Amino acid sequence: MNWPAGVGHFSFEEVTSTLDLAREQAAHHPNATWFTATQQTASRGRRGRSWVAPVGNFYGTLSLPCVNLETASLRSFVAALAVYDALSELMRDGPKLALKWPNDVLLNDGKVAGILLESLLVNGKMWGVAVGIGVNLTTAPLMSQVEDGAIYPVSVKNETGVDVTPDTFLKHLASAFAQWDGQLTTYGFAPIRTAWLARAAKLGENITARLPNEDVKGRFDTVDQNGHLVLKTANGQRYIAAADIFF
Repeated sequence: MNWPAGVGHFSFEEVTSTLDLAREQAAHHPNATWFTATQQTASRGRRGRSWVAPVGNFYGTLSLPCVNLETASLRSFVAALAVYDALSELMRDGPKLALKWPNDVLLNDGKVAGILLESLLVNGKMWGVAVGIGVNLTTAPLMSQVEDGAIYPVSVKNETGVDVTPDTFLKHLASAFAQWDGQLTTYGFAPIRTAWLARAAKLGENITARLPNEDVKGRFDTVDQNGHLVLKTANGQRYIAAADIFF
């Protein structure tokens, strides 16, 4: 597995969060750079939620130059496809993988990976995006450690018996991300959208999108050209930019 040309990598033992590293280091590394750690002491998920981070799982953030905020947000789809491909290559025995909008990867219907994007600013200006990725390679949190109604967490080891080290996973992930990101840069979001929808969980089925002030129930019709979730509801189509999704 070849490491993508021009992409940097810094590895650490214990950090608060690789997202924190990416924010601190963005100005010092003008090219795409991976920051990985053996252990995180202050992991976080969407909307500032805490996240369990035992040793043995993968914790990494890609610091990616990108001044266009709209294009930056589409990197969550690139990241999801990259995680999907990396896991597929390493497991190879036909486990069921799927992508859950907006930023989770499912293995045998359980959550095996999460993705979190944060903007990177340098001198107060948009510099790029930090693509944070966590993958349960060896250990999954207990249901008591996740929010009510969330999909149950699983690990690669427990679901498939396959042992994957974080270093090995990174090599496959970095290569896959570079390939999908090249597609986005060259051809726009259309091929990324098509590939993501082909792997989407619950497409065509009824789901619930939880917004800050309401729950929206409807059929998951598609993802539009901006990456927004499109639900067919009793009151017509709803286009949703950000939400927590429940099946």
